[in-house]
Amino acid sequence: MVDLESEVPPLPPRYRFRDLLLGDQGWQNDDRVQVEFYMNENTFKERLKLFFIKNQRSSLRIRLFNFSLKLLSCLLYIIRVLLDDPTQGHGWSPIIWVNRSLPLWGLQVSVALISLFETMLLGYLSYKGNIWEQVLRIPFLLEIINAVPFIITIFWPALRNLFIPVFLNCWLAKHALENMINDLHRAIQRTQSAMFNQVLILISTLLCLIFTCICGIQHLERAGNKLTLFDSLYFCIVTFSTVGFGDVTPKIWPSKLLVVIMICVALVVLPIQFEQLAYLWMERQKSGGNYSRHRAQTEKHVVLCVSSLKIDLLMDFLNEFYAHPRLQDYYVVILCPTEMDVQVRRVLQIPMWSQRVIYLQGSVLKDQDLLRAKMDDAEACFILSSRCEVDRTAADHQTILRAWAVKDFAPKCPLYVQILKPENKFHIKFADHVVCEEEFKYAMLALNCICPATSTLITLLVHTSRGQEGQQSPEQWQKMYGRCSGNEVYHINLEDSTFFAEYEGKSFTYASFHAHKKFGVCLIGVRREDNKNILLNPGPRYIMSATDICFYINITKEENSAFKKQEQHRKNNESKSYYHGPSRLPLHSVIASMGTVAIDLQDTGCRSSSGPTLTLPSEGSKNGRRSSIAPVLEVADSSSLQACDLLSDQSEDETTPSDDDISTGLEYAKGYPPYSPYIGSSPTFCHLLHEKVPFCCLRLDKGCQHNYYEDAKAYGFKNKLIIVAAETAGNGLYNFIVPLRAYYRPKKELNPIVLLLDNPPDMHFLDAICWFPMVYYMVGSIDNLDDLLRCGVTFAANMVVVDKESTMSAEEDYMADAKTIVNVQTLFRLFSSLSIITELTHPANMRFMQFRAKDCYSLALSKLEKKEREKGSNLAFMFRLPFAAGRVFSISMLDTLLYQSFVKDYMISITRLLLGLDTTPGSGFLCSMKITEDDLWIRTYARLYQKLCSSTGDIPIGIYRTESQKLTTSESQISISVEEWEDTKDTKEQINNRNNHRNSTSSDQSDHPLLRRKSMQWARRLSRKVPKHSGKTAEKISQQRMSLYKRSERQELAELVKNRMKHLGLSTAGYDEMNDHQNTLSYILINPSPDTRLELNDVVYLIRPDPLAYVPNSASSRKNSFCNTIGQDAREETQL
Repeated sequence: MVDLESEVPPLPPRYRFRDLLLGDQGWQNDDRVQVEFYMNENTFKERLKLFFIKNQRSSLRIRLFNFSLKLLSCLLYIIRVLLDDPTQGHGWSPIIWVNRSLPLWGLQVSVALISLFETMLLGYLSYKGNIWEQVLRIPFLLEIINAVPFIITIFWPALRNLFIPVFLNCWLAKHALENMINDLHRAIQRTQSAMFNQVLILISTLLCLIFTCICGIQHLERAGNKLTLFDSLYFCIVTFSTVGFGDVTPKIWPSKLLVVIMICVALVVLPIQFEQLAYLWMERQKSGGNYSRHRAQTEKHVVLCVSSLKIDLLMDFLNEFYAHPRLQDYYVVILCPTEMDVQVRRVLQIPMWSQRVIYLQGSVLKDQDLLRAKMDDAEACFILSSRCEVDRTAADHQTILRAWAVKDFAPKCPLYVQILKPENKFHIKFADHVVCEEEFKYAMLALNCICPATSTLITLLVHTSRGQEGQQSPEQWQKMYGRCSGNEVYHINLEDSTFFAEYEGKSFTYASFHAHKKFGVCLIGVRREDNKNILLNPGPRYIMSATDICFYINITKEENSAFKKQEQHRKNNESKSYYHGPSRLPLHSVIASMGTVAIDLQDTGCRSSSGPTLTLPSEGSKNGRRSSIAPVLEVADSSSLQACDLLSDQSEDETTPSDDDISTGLEYAKGYPPYSPYIGSSPTFCHLLHEKVPFCCLRLDKGCQHNYYEDAKAYGFKNKLIIVAAETAGNGLYNFIVPLRAYYRPKKELNPIVLLLDNPPDMHFLDAICWFPMVYYMVGSIDNLDDLLRCGVTFAANMVVVDKESTMSAEEDYMADAKTIVNVQTLFRLFSSLSIITELTHPANMRFMQFRAKDCYSLALSKLEKKEREKGSNLAFMFRLPFAAGRVFSISMLDTLLYQSFVKDYMISITRLLLGLDTTPGSGFLCSMKITEDDLWIRTYARLYQKLCSSTGDIPIGIYRTESQKLTTSESQISISVEEWEDTKDTKEQINNRNNHRNSTSSDQSDHPLLRRKSMQWARRLSRKVPKHSGKTAEKISQQRMSLYKRSERQELAELVKNRMKHLGLSTAGYDEMNDHQNTLSYILINPSPDTRLELNDVVYLIRPDPLAYVPNSASSRKNSFCNTIGQDAREETQL
């Protein structure tokens, strides 16, 4: 060790930076060698090459100087021509010799020397071993022709007046201009449009041809017509424009030859230039050009990024985006990597869109294309996924990369992203607004099973409409349905609102009820100024504050409304007969015209607390009244609030389980699911099992060591099943189960869930669902009747058919739903009483659901849809009976939710709260109640509103109504009526022919006498066999025959189902073969007017307060202990 240390030289005493640079005496004996890099660039030639060629900015200066020299030489030539006297000399001498003054000669010689030196230097620097390649270049030859003769005249003064074609320097100037433009683009590191370069080259080529022809003709005609420069210019323009007046013509043959040569050159060169220009123009039309920086800074625009643009997607976006008045001045820049579709091109040529929509072909992953779209100046960027891709995961990956690219290029640009699969959502959490398709789809389909037509309700709320659809229809339900479909969600500050300002310091339910009673608006939620969370129906204990933001449902927002007060005497006259007939009910008229609503206000002054607000006539006296509904209090009083039925049911379930539950051991806990299948799912308080179910017990159709059941009937479920038919068990299917197992659903009302999957689920998914009660799966398909019967379709409440990913793409776009539609039609024919909810890829295919070819009512609705589409309605499909009833749904209809979020940034949050995807403490949830005969005494929607607000604190937002089709006739009825009409017609014709056949001389007899004679003989024989009243008897026989035919078709289908059930060993007791609900129609009334009459079997949509946020003080200690148990369970389950 000592020897090794002695060999190492000691460090210098002062290890300074200068010592490192200059070296030190102690390091002189070191063997290290200093190496200098890039020595080849230190030579004189390389330095010159760096200055003249490689360096972009210095090379640009050199080329600009060269371009100026060439222009100067052409200018000196024009000066020489103007100073020259063409009359001197005779013969051919004026062509060879010219008059050149000494100063002008000196300038031209100087320019020639500089140009030749520069050309030789650049040739030397660019020399690569082949000298002939440098010498034979056209620019080098032209330079020699123009410069060398001037240098010769220095040494030979007699040649100073020799003609030299200096005007050919214009071609060298054109060449220098092209190089200068290329260096300019490299220097500023920007790629200008190729169209600009090509146009510049074309113009310079044309100018050079004209200038060469002008100078050549003028010089050659010195020996002929003695033309001036202007005469020569005039001749060239007339000749090149193919006008050819003939007043100026060349006289000698050399000038004629020059004209022929120049025309030939123009015929060859110019078409090539024009062809390149046309090609670039076509390519630019495909790519879309650029969106200028000046427009981006002076105008507002948004960018729409898609992988492929279809006409349906484009029109949905444009119609929804431009439906808002304040977005009329915005421009839409579409950035798409594919060429414009023919249909899209045709639409964008319409003046309405051509002035506001700009199509750019390019990739979001390229900064150049983002710069073309001016993404950094955009107001927003919409990134949409391609849902028609076979691999939806790959489509999500492309969307994620696009979002990252936009965020990297323009960090301040708001992002609106659509993602397909929920497991990919956490990659784009930075986006301002995200809509996950499968999350919304499955949650909406789940709520459709317990709140009918939830999908239609949400779709109508997120579409922009004026409520003018169906107003020209003769049917009342279409008018009401169309008018109520114009309701949307709006927001306003309470202190700035006419609707809600007077309710500051009052309870939420009081403000909601009285605002609806007075203005017809439905207050559904609030948000505190210091809190970002929206609370839907926070309950009667919530006190309204002046800084609260109120969210309400109305035809239009308050800013576009006008208010007028009704006359006092009119109010007094109406109050005398306040409940005398339906026409005497309070009228709240909403007049929608040109974006402004005029509302007639009822006087809702404070009444005495002794009398109820709404009363019913007493049985004993006309003038006497008895209280029927308690008033809604300004501030909640716990003694007056009734306990919510939901809480009471839950507490009873929790504390006193039934004997059946004890015998079967089914006791559920409440808590958060311990396992989520993907990152980013919102935690929801749910009904859970105390222990997870073994995976073998989740299989419905196969027994195991824990149970021996092999079909749904054997389980003996008390409630009807909910069957979900899907291709694979994706993570989105988890969001179907959670809303149906939420803690606020009564335990006795939980429906068993059966997942009918084409492919077996993976263990990852089974681990997530094994904690939920009564959730099973089965491998099968809806194509197979045996699989349907095993999973319990005969006693199912709802059958949900999810669109399959493998069929979403087809060669013909709209054929993607063909298999699903036919399968659902088969289910509809086999199980007519089954409620089938179907998801389709294309909304236009909804017209094929439950298709009946001879149904006149469906044909009438088809005509109505076409009329509404011609009027420009965004909801033309809303009158289709399957959509109105909530039987069919397409996720593409929810694309407008993302578009609408640009104006209403709260819409995604409110929709997630309504669907149960998010649970905010203190926020209510969506549920429904059915109007029974015991509830008809309430009579009107306003009284129901008061009843709910004063008792349970629920807020109604709409009605789902089912009616019988008064004018509809089914397919069989149509055929019966047609045959009856034909039979009756034939009978009448037979009677008439028997009475009048001798006097009849019709054209038919003359045209077809033999046919007519045979038909009359057949009629006589038939008339002999028919007794009296033959018309009525024939009609009865016809009806019986057709009813038998109709019944036989149903019996055939029923026999098929029963035979398969017997073959599988299933009981046929639960199969209802003759039930038929085809002659009913259902529709939704969103926020109906207060005087709307309630009807039997109406389903009312409610936003119910959070049971965990409000527990009435009047409730028993049993309920309080139950709530404590909920909290303990929640904490325990959270620890899991």
